Amino acid sequence: MKYVVLFEDNPETDLCTRLSYLPLHLAYLEKNADRISAVGGLTDADDIGRGDLWVLTAEDEDEVARYVREDPFWPTGLRKSFQIMKWRQVFANGARIAQAEPAFA
Repeated sequence: MKYVVLFEDNPETDLCTRLSYLPLHLAYLEKNADRISAVGGLTDADDIGRGDLWVLTAEDEDEVARYVREDPFWPTGLRKSFQIMKWRQVFANGARIAQAEPAFA
């Protein structure tokens, strides 16, 4: 099953801490590229960083949470919180890939 994880950054951490852990974070993502397919930063209208987004494949939400907590950014306090949501992709590369259905029936 596909999931999206929305991360909220911790505004009390500094850029030096983030940059010092960035190589470990990127290595972790590369190591788990078979499950974590997309990652990117989120900014507001003023280009101020607000968090990150992951797209990943996992058996269940517990497995997703395990990936989040094993990421070197989590125990450092760089992340304030995260939210896990199921994701059903219906469109990619200019084409439908699944029948679109209402999210809530």
